[in-house]
Amino acid sequence: MSEDKSPARRRRFLKTAAAGAVGAGAMAAPMVSNAQTTTLRFQSTWPAKDIFHEYAQDFAKKVNDMAGSRLKIDVLPAGSVVPAFQLLEAVAKGTLDGGHGVVAYHYGKNSALALWGSGPAFGMDPNMVLAWHYYGGGEALLVEIYKSLNLDVKSFLYGPMPTQPLGWFKKPIANVADLKGLKYRTVGLAVDVFNELGVAVNPLPGGEIVPALDRGLIDAAEFNNASSDRVLGFADVAKNCMLQSFHQSGEQFEILFNGPKYNGLPNELKKAIDIAVEAASADMSWKAVDRNSKDYIELKKAGVNFYKTPDAILRAQLDAWDKVIAKKAGENAIFKKVLDSQKAYAQRVIPWQNDYMVDFKMAYNHYFGKK
Repeated sequence: MSEDKSPARRRRFLKTAAAGAVGAGAMAAPMVSNAQTTTLRFQSTWPAKDIFHEYAQDFAKKVNDMAGSRLKIDVLPAGSVVPAFQLLEAVAKGTLDGGHGVVAYHYGKNSALALWGSGPAFGMDPNMVLAWHYYGGGEALLVEIYKSLNLDVKSFLYGPMPTQPLGWFKKPIANVADLKGLKYRTVGLAVDVFNELGVAVNPLPGGEIVPALDRGLIDAAEFNNASSDRVLGFADVAKNCMLQSFHQSGEQFEILFNGPKYNGLPNELKKAIDIAVEAASADMSWKAVDRNSKDYIELKKAGVNFYKTPDAILRAQLDAWDKVIAKKAGENAIFKKVLDSQKAYAQRVIPWQNDYMVDFKMAYNHYFGKK
């Protein structure tokens, strides 16, 4: 029997197909309109005015935009439900559905957690540390640590931070001797490094640093970047900022989900979260370049004096770091496991970067510097 290719048959086929499409659309519409919205309550570890809290909101917006009406993440600032340093437990217990912070804030639970952010990371920059995490075995090690602590969370690392300054001081720091005896704020394994250098460390949350400096409870402090430091008011209580340091030169952010809440999401919403993490990581990097550079200029206009941290102090940090990690590795098997993994990755990737990357300072000096 031959196939009927007449115009009439084609018209009947198109009419039937159109009717079927309308019927399918009518059936699908109620599924979308009646879909229940899952709302997750998040808290960041940052003050509401800090650019870091903005980064947390940026991530949430990306998830919310992709998920439509099916998933909504609400982000509260630090202290809204729990203190900043209690975020991990709150998320694990379900007091919060998720949160935004840094792994180094969990240092007190296992010293190995501070290796995601504290110290020189064997010369890796923050983006390389993220590469190690996702492609070099770091993610599996972090899962292992959280499991050993009976913390049922889903963790995503993202957002490579620019190198953090040595910090804010009442007067410039010229040598290691100037650090001795100072009451200083930092967190993570940087606490141990600065203790090794004779500093008295107080690991305050971000929102408490400037008030403590203002009241003289601490003499000096580091936080993170020009934008955060400016909006938190560091320039109101100190006028000298020492740039460059190895205490936190490779840090990144952490997005946490309560394990059962995350596991209960449909696969397509989990995929939306995956994509949002990667998109937010890139966007955060670009926003940091733009905003940090602008706020660096504004801090200079406000009378802040910026100095490069002397090489002697940077070398002393490295020496102190070596002592700290040797001690911690001897006490903690997982610490050594993370350290060995980072070292092997750094030994492979850094020669590639050093050999391939051009000296960008040369190009800048060609156009804007002394010739």
